Amino acid sequence: MKNNEEQSRSLFGLTLSDRPKWQQFLICSSGFFFGYLVNGVCEEYVYNRLKFSYGWYFTFIQGWVYIALIYLQGFTTKQMVNPWKTYVKLSAVLMGSHGLTKGSLAFLNYPAQLMFKSTKVLPVMIMGAFIPGLRRKYPPHEYVSALLLVVGLILFTLADANTSPNFSILGVVMVSGALIMDSFLGNFQEAIFTMNPDTTQMEMLFCSTVVGLPFLIPPMLLTGELFKAWSSCSQHPYVYGVLVFEAMATFIGQVSVLSLIAIFGAATTAMITTARKAVTLLLSYLIFTKPLTEQHGTGLILISMGIVLKMIPENKPAPRRVPKAKELTSVNEESQRNEEDEEKRPLV
Repeated sequence: MKNNEEQSRSLFGLTLSDRPKWQQFLICSSGFFFGYLVNGVCEEYVYNRLKFSYGWYFTFIQGWVYIALIYLQGFTTKQMVNPWKTYVKLSAVLMGSHGLTKGSLAFLNYPAQLMFKSTKVLPVMIMGAFIPGLRRKYPPHEYVSALLLVVGLILFTLADANTSPNFSILGVVMVSGALIMDSFLGNFQEAIFTMNPDTTQMEMLFCSTVVGLPFLIPPMLLTGELFKAWSSCSQHPYVYGVLVFEAMATFIGQVSVLSLIAIFGAATTAMITTARKAVTLLLSYLIFTKPLTEQHGTGLILISMGIVLKMIPENKPAPRRVPKAKELTSVNEESQRNEEDEEKRPLV
């Protein structure tokens, strides 16, 4: 079986496999940051300015935009290399995580939920040791790096929170369940890429979306969100334009994330997605000239330390090269010839 790093990878026609690792990382990370920064701006407009909080419905619209964009990329189901049941499991976990995250806000305030969600990289690393096909083991410095990143992000994001974290047992159970599902999701995606290297990012996103869309219908009907959202958006049809634009940007981000998972693994990707929150917040402070406090500075220092520590290369001893049978035979023959020559040489 070929290693997933040896598999030819590309991102929107840009070949990644022939490039050095740092260029692959830079290209994929840039796509991710671009997609989700645009996503953040659009969400700010729709959720906070227009007061439209229809998460299930907007995700449903986003899914159809993804499918259209994937077809425009030339992907068809004939190119699939994994069975549909694989993506049923993947989508069930994805929707479960989404539902628990949304539901936990009824019992936790935003700072409390943010604290839990910021720790995502740690359970991703731990879960990687138990996923069949991965069984990943990380060196101690990577756990320290993840811990610094998590603590730094929590300090930074809560520095200007208007309220303190408010905990509820049920809310903690729900957001913890979402974290476990998130950690399983990233590692499961990495395992699919590793065990079947011919899996493309487009297949992963297309199949997850197609299977996941029906999971969105029951909560929309049970909460009445489908009819409320349809009515509100019908009165403001330009919202669909914003949603389509957001979905197109997020599509770039999603494909970039899947590229990162395929090439660098779930844990590294989780660290990047976690650091993105800090970058987004820092940009908002720089753009809107908000004052930075000592707690902001401490958080940024810890985040920087975590990222630098993550970049330290592992010093693994070079594997000892074992000679092949043919090489051993040729060496023995050469040695035998030398001995025969020595015997034939006349004594002086």
